[in-house]
Amino acid sequence: MLDPVWLKTFLVVAETRSFTRAAQRLGLRQSTVSQHIRKLEQASTQQLFVRDTHSVELTPDGEAMLGFASNVIDTIDRAMSYFTGTELRGRVRFGASEDFVAGPLPEILGEFRRSHPQVDLELTVALSGVLHEQLRAGELDLVLCKRQAGGDAAGALWTEPLVWAGRPGIELDPGDPVPLIAYPPPSITRARALEALQRNGKHSRIVCTSGSLNGLRAAALAGLGVVVFARSLVPDGLVELPEGHGLPDPGSVDFILSARRSALTGPAAALSEAIQAGAGRLHAAP
Repeated sequence: MLDPVWLKTFLVVAETRSFTRAAQRLGLRQSTVSQHIRKLEQASTQQLFVRDTHSVELTPDGEAMLGFASNVIDTIDRAMSYFTGTELRGRVRFGASEDFVAGPLPEILGEFRRSHPQVDLELTVALSGVLHEQLRAGELDLVLCKRQAGGDAAGALWTEPLVWAGRPGIELDPGDPVPLIAYPPPSITRARALEALQRNGKHSRIVCTSGSLNGLRAAALAGLGVVVFARSLVPDGLVELPEGHGLPDPGSVDFILSARRSALTGPAAALSEAIQAGAGRLHAAP
């Protein structure tokens, strides 16, 4: 017999390619995860993973088990929802700032979708300022975005320092205006960068404006200039610039999960709970 608990553990290990991350997501000890995989391999009489101290990879039999396990777990979930009558249905219009598109947010949304397959999830990715406006206009039900730090601290999921980032080895000429890469207005990080430079008497010039995270990253990797990010959200390939570059402290920013009061029921409430539960993954240090 293939225990569904083992199969569910197998699917999470296969997705994360890590026994440690699978244990964290499942809320289990790593030894328990290893035990589930060992029992599943014994029951199936096949090795499902090739693992060493650095990597975890599926074997050909593991790839085959992936399809079987997914079908079994999906069938059990549908059966439980049918007989308990607790399957959530409806629609949630969710907005997320550009900062999260390359991080763990898609993984969290994927988990939510698998847990609530009857919920229609409409995702809008935009600048934080735009998301705030759409929420106020009733165009979105729930948004995950930034706001200026120093307001209602109780409403923040977390507060994080802003840092200057650029490609490794970039050098700035202290006699020239600071070459700034930024989102277009009404970007909060753009505003904080310009405010910090003006407050410290430093001239700047916008060398690249892009509405996408990948655009900012590409410009910075090309060495066009420097850009401000929340510390945990500095994209791959870029580095936080040390104080020696003479750039002023851009301050900090709050990350908030905000909803229309009338919308925070049913699917929107469930998604809000899922994102709050995954907040630690969203701002984990890279």
